[in-house]
Amino acid sequence: MNILCKHIFVILLLSVVSYTGYSQGIHAEMRQQNQLFRAARPANPGMRRIQVVKESFISQQLNLTRDQATRFWPLYRQYQNDLIEVRRLKRLNTTDSQANGAEQVKKDLDYDSQLVEIRKHYNEEFMKVLPPEKVGQLLKAEREFNDELVRKLHEQNPNKPR
Repeated sequence: MNILCKHIFVILLLSVVSYTGYSQGIHAEMRQQNQLFRAARPANPGMRRIQVVKESFISQQLNLTRDQATRFWPLYRQYQNDLIEVRRLKRLNTTDSQANGAEQVKKDLDYDSQLVEIRKHYNEEFMKVLPPEKVGQLLKAEREFNDELVRKLHEQNPNKPR
């Protein structure tokens, strides 16, 4: 009887330990998926609203077909996320925590190069999805939207210098 109790105890102990380890793996995986989901959308509600307005503006300017839109928007959102991530890293590089100024300048130039490479890469990808005329319109629409956004922000706070 004593041996049977020991065996049952060992089996229960192994079951509990393995279940706990398994559930931690699931939680880690869920956490990773949540981080990816959060990275795909801006954390700031104001930024999300701007993103929605920007996409609406670009949609109106480009006049995309349904097929073009379904292929274009996921690609465009990934493009925006890649740009945002490099800009975030560049901004962190310019904080006062950097001790070596030469290294900071080198990294800043590297981030600028990464931004150019991202634009080149996605330009090629956009050309696969859209005709060249619409890719040109996209660049123009982005510039117009950004100019309009800056103008509106300046109108809201006229005392702030440009």
